Amino acid sequence: MLFFRGHDWDEGMSREETQRVLDRLTAWIEGLQQAGVMRGGSPLGRAGSVVSEHQVRAVADGPFAEAKEIIGGYLAVEVADLAAAVAIARKCPTLGHGITIEVRPVLAECPIVQRLREPPALAAA
Repeated sequence: MLFFRGHDWDEGMSREETQRVLDRLTAWIEGLQQAGVMRGGSPLGRAGSVVSEHQVRAVADGPFAEAKEIIGGYLAVEVADLAAAVAIARKCPTLGHGITIEVRPVLAECPIVQRLREPPALAAA
């Protein structure tokens, strides 16, 4: 999974320059689709909520404009390994415009569930 982080990457750019980058971004995404590795993706809105039990079960509503790195969207790719996903992320046209991409594996199962299936460790004598 590729998570796109950052503020509006087009700040300070002309409309023409923004359009050129968008055209390159569109071509990059279409290339992933043609290669058969893209499984989905979408931009994300800024409005949202953060739910936390630590704040007396508070719900903090956004947008979170003060946040340093807003998650602006995601892209799901199906590739052989994390290195292949990183290679795809490195070719994203918005990287040179203040965007970072977090690349994470999507797991088939929660690691906590996996640990619970393991036999308990024997206590040291």
